[in-house]
Amino acid sequence: MTTLSTLKKFKREGTKFTCLTCYDSMFARMMDKAQIDTILIGDSLGMVVQGHDSTLPVTVDDMAYHTANIARSNQHALILADLPFMSYVTLPEAIANSRKLMQAGAHVIKIEGGSELCDLVTTLAQAGTPTCVHLGLTPQSVNVFGGYKIQGRGDEAADKLLADAKAVVAAGAALLVLECVPAELAKAVTEAVTAPVIGIGAGADTDGQVLVMHDMLGMVHGRVPRFVHDFLTDERNSARSIEGAFALYQQSVREGSFPTEQHQFS
Repeated sequence: MTTLSTLKKFKREGTKFTCLTCYDSMFARMMDKAQIDTILIGDSLGMVVQGHDSTLPVTVDDMAYHTANIARSNQHALILADLPFMSYVTLPEAIANSRKLMQAGAHVIKIEGGSELCDLVTTLAQAGTPTCVHLGLTPQSVNVFGGYKIQGRGDEAADKLLADAKAVVAAGAALLVLECVPAELAKAVTEAVTAPVIGIGAGADTDGQVLVMHDMLGMVHGRVPRFVHDFLTDERNSARSIEGAFALYQQSVREGSFPTEQHQFS
């Protein structure tokens, strides 16, 4: 089974690893067969499962329910689970809600923010709860950003993101996610920290890659994000099957053929 030690070994060796969002048992079994390295129970379920226009309405109970669905069917992947919007504002509620997700079957708790999370990261680490800190475009802060926009452009913004990454890793963060940041900045962050870094729209130089499952299966309504590739209809997926798409994604990330320059930002 994939563990945090496995991902740290991958980082040391330069082996790229995969992550996909997942929300139910059947897809978890398919990802298991494809040997996807890590699974994220993302609060993206608010949009792709529940039909909301953002992640903000998702509750801790929603996350615990879907985490338990995955945990019952997973044998291979490290399981990450999002703490949803406003569920970790105070330390006591962050601890209580992290406990709920860990007891549901998560191995790592994912939270969004920067250096302001350091005390929480340290407290959870000391209590045996690893964290993954999500930097860059953080969907729970969409109203602060004024929409879904590229983050880390310009020297000041880039310096802050790099400083935040170093700070949360020093505080004990086990993993980082970088979303929609310039590829050059993502490379600098990845090289500057000891924790494995997972990218989405962050170029090819992060240690791992994550996509929303529905996106990589071509189930996108409206504009397709630049960083998305449809692995279901890819000609290399000769069976045109979902299992084949997962296996092709695993192969493509591992061998370095995804993402390419067309999937990144500058």
